[in-house]
Parts: sequence; C-alpha cells; structure tokens
Amino acid sequence: MYLSTTDAVAQATQAKRAKGAKEATEAQQDEAGRKGRVRVAGPVLALGAVSLVTDISSEMVSAVLPLYFVVGLGLSPLQFGFLDGLYNGATAVVRLLGGYAADRGGRHKLVAGSGYLLSALSRLGLLLAGGATAGIGAAIAADRIGKGVRTAPRDALISLSSPPDGLGRAFGVHRAMDTTGALLGPLAAFALLWATADAYDAVFVVSFCVGLIGVLMLVAFVPGRDRLPPPSTPAARRGKALELLRVPAFRRVFAAAALLGAATIGDAFLYLLLQRRLDFAESWFPLLPLGTAAVYLLLAVPVGRLADRTGRRLPFLAGHAALLGGYTLLLTPAGGQLLLIGVLLLLGVFYAATDGVLMALAAPVLPEGRRAGGMAVLQTGQALSRLLAAAGFGAAWTLWGVSAAMACAALALAVALSGAALLLPRTEPTEKTEPTEKTGSTEKTGSTEPKEGQA
Repeated sequence: MYLSTTDAVAQATQAKRAKGAKEATEAQQDEAGRKGRVRVAGPVLALGAVSLVTDISSEMVSAVLPLYFVVGLGLSPLQFGFLDGLYNGATAVVRLLGGYAADRGGRHKLVAGSGYLLSALSRLGLLLAGGATAGIGAAIAADRIGKGVRTAPRDALISLSSPPDGLGRAFGVHRAMDTTGALLGPLAAFALLWATADAYDAVFVVSFCVGLIGVLMLVAFVPGRDRLPPPSTPAARRGKALELLRVPAFRRVFAAAALLGAATIGDAFLYLLLQRRLDFAESWFPLLPLGTAAVYLLLAVPVGRLADRTGRRLPFLAGHAALLGGYTLLLTPAGGQLLLIGVLLLLGVFYAATDGVLMALAAPVLPEGRRAGGMAVLQTGQALSRLLAAAGFGAAWTLWGVSAAMACAALALAVALSGAALLLPRTEPTEKTEPTEKTGSTEKTGSTEPKEGQA
C-alpha cells in the first residue's frame, strides 16, 4: 500500500514537471516566433521614413536634370558626363569626414541631419543658378556633400540597430522605403512639368520644401545613438578610417566594390539612350526612373532576406550581372517595349541586389565603434570609381559615338565582374577586426564561421 502510494505521488510529480517543461518550451517558442516576426528595429523604420520623404525631394530633381542639362541647356555628352560624375562622386571624399565625425562620440544623428539639411538647401542653389554651368555645378556639389555626409552615419545607425543575422533584411526594408520616395519623386516632377508647361523652377522650389520636411522628421522621430560600445584597442580609438583597409576581409570587399564601380555608368546615360532609341516625348522622360524604382521596391526586401540566408556575395555579383545584361540589351537592335521594359527591369534588379547588400556584406567585418568610418571608406571608393566611369563614358560617347562607348562599358563591366568574383571571399566572416597599433595586423573579436549554406 505504501509503495503504491509513493509510486503514484512520484508519477504525479513527474507529470507535473513534464507539463511545466512543456509550457516553458511553448512559451520560449512563442517568444522566438514574436522576435522572428519583428526583426526590423524602430530606428530602421524611422530612418526609412526620413529617406522616403528625402528621396521624393531628391528624385524630383534627379528625374529632370538629364533633360534639363542636355535639352534645356544644350550641354554636350562630355559636359553632361562631367556633371553626372560630379553629381555621383566628385565630393565623395566628404564621406570620410562624415564617417569620422559620426564615430567620434557617436554623433550619428547630428552628422546625418546636417547632411540632409545641406541637400535640401542645395535645391535653392539650382533655382538661383539659372543657366550658369558654374552655379549649377556648385549647387550639385552642395547636394552631393550633403549626401556624402549623411549616408555613412545613416547606414551605421541601421547596422548598429539590427541583429547581425538580419542585416540584409534591415537594409532591404530601408531601401524599399527609400525607393518608395524614388517612385513618388519622378511622378511629382512629371505632374509639375505638365501643370506648369515645363517650368523647371517649380520643381526646384517644391523639392526644397519637401527636403525640409525630411529634416524635421529626422529631428522628431529618429532616436540618437549617443553611446556606442567602446573600441577594444588603442588603435581603434586613435586610428583613421583608412586604416581599416588593413583588415583583409574589408579590403577585399572595398576592392571589389571599387572595381565594379569603375565600370558602372550612371543611370542618366541609360535613360538618355532609351529616349534616343525610342524617340518618345521629352515630357515622359521623368517617368523612366519609375520602372527602375518599382522593380527595386518589389525586390529589395526579398533579396535582403535571401542574402541573410545564403550569403551576400552571390546576390551582389548577380546584381552586377543583371546590369551587364542591361548594357548588352542596349547594344542589340531590340526596340519598343522589349527594350524599355528589359533595361528598366535589369536596372532595378541591379540596385535591389547590390545597394543594401553591399552594406550588409561589409558591416560584420567592421568594429562597432568605427562602423560609420568604415562604411564611409567603402562608399567613397565606390563613388570615386563611378565618377571615373561617368566621365570616361561621356568622353567615349563624344569621341567615338554612343555604340562604341556602350560596347566599351559592357566589356569593362564583364572584366570587372570576373575580377570581383575572385576578390570577394566565398565565405563571409562574422568577426569584427581591427588593425593593431604597431604591426597593422588584425585582431579578431568574434566568430569566423561562414554562413550556413555558403561555399
């Protein structure tokens, strides 16, 4: 009797423990599920909203500038190539200053806000410049300085606010919101030009007002990151951002991005070529970026999630292969809807697979305390190489004609793509490395295991 009672009590106790363990496991699974569903942090969404509004402002101008330069002001392809290169990279060196200032004391929000404000004010410069090339160049330089100052601190805030295994998705969500602005900007420019009989001044004024709204949103809704983790070595505290090129993994990413950038001509050239080939009305020109932006918007988040799962190297290379396909299509005799849809589709795939993915590829190999500076170095190298590409393509177009220039661009991109495939490591380290103070070698502060499923 005693033994049976004891056994019954033991069984009841064991059942109670099993039930408690089951409930605890279910609670952990529910919590993990909730965390899995909410991977994008609040600061990322706030920055995405700011970028959305700011991109409406900037794309209103970007959509009309090629037509304004070539048709309105009568600039030659060589002159336009210089201004397009200036627009995309001549002032890129200020990215280094922006990244350094953001890392020094963790003033990411303040530095980014200064860049947003300067870009908004540059719209007034375009308005006051009239048709003077020097004035236009100065206004464009001011806009690019603003973009250069804000980009690295903004991307550093995104990476520092996101888990390492969700960087691709975080950047994808931000770029998708940013691209929504890129969709709305050309639409607004088209509507203004149609309503005002091609009054470019109206576009510049409205763009300025929208840009100011973006600055106010940054101040009100984006939290500052005032306290960053302290650097782990003396070199990290005193070193310059360029010293991060001593880190082998980051140096290879930098070299691959710069090499591919040197063979990437600006979107404006592609849109001008489409307008020449298809001979549509000039008033429709501002709508061309919409096709690119629509594809980018649809693919940015899925490609970011795919990059998190399979590794970011292959999507990055595949995006440039899509761009090469766009160049090749422009060399074929194809016309009509096939040419238009094909080029815009491939260009959108290119941006979806490279823009945010490159930042997600570089972030894990950069120390948290120098994240903005490292991203600034990467973005500067890419922007300067694209400046050379734009100027070179403009010169080739002027000297040899558009067909020969396009053929050279396609050949250069094919060679660069092969070189980048060799440069980028097949495994993606997750450690954060820093150059040592004396030897310039690297110190590892994390794991070196490759991503699951990657060669």
